[in-house]
Amino acid sequence: MAAPEGLFVLEGRPTAQLIADQLREQIVQGVFRPGEQINESVLASQLHTSRGPVREALQRLSQEGILVSHRNRGVFVLELTAVDIREIYTVREAMESAAADALLDAGQEKVEETCQELKSIISDMAKQVAVSDWQAIARLDMQFHTAFVAGAGNTRLIRIYQTLAAESRMCILSLAVAYPRIDALVQEHQNLLDLLEAGDREELHKAIDQHMQKAVEDLTAVMEAKGNTTLESSPA
Repeated sequence: MAAPEGLFVLEGRPTAQLIADQLREQIVQGVFRPGEQINESVLASQLHTSRGPVREALQRLSQEGILVSHRNRGVFVLELTAVDIREIYTVREAMESAAADALLDAGQEKVEETCQELKSIISDMAKQVAVSDWQAIARLDMQFHTAFVAGAGNTRLIRIYQTLAAESRMCILSLAVAYPRIDALVQEHQNLLDLLEAGDREELHKAIDQHMQKAVEDLTAVMEAKGNTTLESSPA
C-alpha cells in the first residue's frame, strides 16, 4: 500500500482509538479509496508505531462497517452499493425522526440551544457552497445532522449515529462532480431548522423523510450515470 498524499502523521505512540479516529477521517475524505486495501504493517510504519494499536484500530473500523475484513486477503475500505445507500439513509431517517421527537419533548430551551448551533453550521455551509469546497460541504452537512441528533441528549443514539455519519460522508463525497441540487442544499437544511424551531412535529418528520429520499435518489442516479455498481468517492 503506497502512502496516499496527505496521510496523517502521529507523533509518539498513538492509541488505537486515536489511530481509528484519524484513519476514519482519511477514509471519509477519500484519501483511502473505496475498495483499497489497508496494509497493517505499512500503516504502522508510516505512523511510527507498533502493529498492535494499528490492528486494534482496523478491528474497530471493521466493526463500524467502514472497513471490510476478508479472510486470507486483508482489510479493505468499504465499497458502497445501492443497497448500502438505501440502508444507511433509511436508518438515518428513523434515527433523526426519533431525535426530533426527543428534542421537541425536551422543551423550548433545548430546542433553542440546538437551533443556535444549527444556524451557525448553515451559515458556514452557505459560505462553502459559494466557493464549491466539497470537502467542507460534506463535513458541514453531516455536522448539521450530527448536531441535530446530539440535541436529543441520548448518548447511545449519538454513538450509533456517528458511524452512519461517516458512511454518509463517504456517500456525499461521491457527488462532488455530479450533485444536481447544490444550490438547494442550504435551503433544505434551513427548512429542517425552521420546522424544528417552529415545533412543527408532523412537517419536520415529513421534511426529514423527503431529505433522505432525495439523497438516495441523487446517489443512486450518480451510480447509474457512471455505470457503476458501487460508489466511488471523488479525489481528496
